[in-house]
Amino acid sequence: MRIGLLLVGHVAPTSTHIAGDYPELFASLLGGAPDIELVCYHLDEDRFPASIGECDGWLLSPSRCSVYDDHPWIASAEDLLRELIAQERPYVGICFGHQLAAQALGARVQRAEDGWQVGVHDYEIVEPRPWMVPMQSTVSLIASHEDQVMDVPDGANLLARSPGCPIAGLAFGERAWTLQPHPEFVPDLADHLLAERVELVGADKVQAARATLGRPLNRIDVGRWMVEFFLTAPGTPPH
Repeated sequence: MRIGLLLVGHVAPTSTHIAGDYPELFASLLGGAPDIELVCYHLDEDRFPASIGECDGWLLSPSRCSVYDDHPWIASAEDLLRELIAQERPYVGICFGHQLAAQALGARVQRAEDGWQVGVHDYEIVEPRPWMVPMQSTVSLIASHEDQVMDVPDGANLLARSPGCPIAGLAFGERAWTLQPHPEFVPDLADHLLAERVELVGADKVQAARATLGRPLNRIDVGRWMVEFFLTAPGTPPH
């Protein structure tokens, strides 16, 4: 099956030597599943799919941009997400992809009052789904964001939350879901990014975040969820 990887940004060039850019990170996260082929679309370069039927499912990457930035491609990407959700095409959004889906359906996205969320955080799964195999009531994943979704948009349900991020995951019916944290990030990458962002994030917060990176992660579990979702989501063509 073909999964369209909607790229809206890139890993910092100084850090791609660790695990690659988002195409490599997501290919690794999906475990090289033989039934899934990732097809890249560079939305941030205004390269959009001609039709949502070009792929069987869609995955939107993180970005260093904010969803409320004044880039013309962001409005076009919102239109695309509204169409995907309205037409019930399988969709997963990570970080920016979580925030943009929420904003596209009317939710507020803004800077969090406590600033950056970085390092390993625990997320409670509020509404378990059949594709969550193996099921986990809580997942530990790497966070790297300053913006947050402030409202659950109409027609969506809260999927995941944490003390520092009350709307960390959303479900849009049975065919779309999103997460704020980064299951595609590996600890070495997060550590390298943090070391380069001391001035941006704050020295104390960076030090505390780097100290969490040795904790066990559920990134492989979430990668399996994504594969299971794409292979079994209602409306997905049989393969």
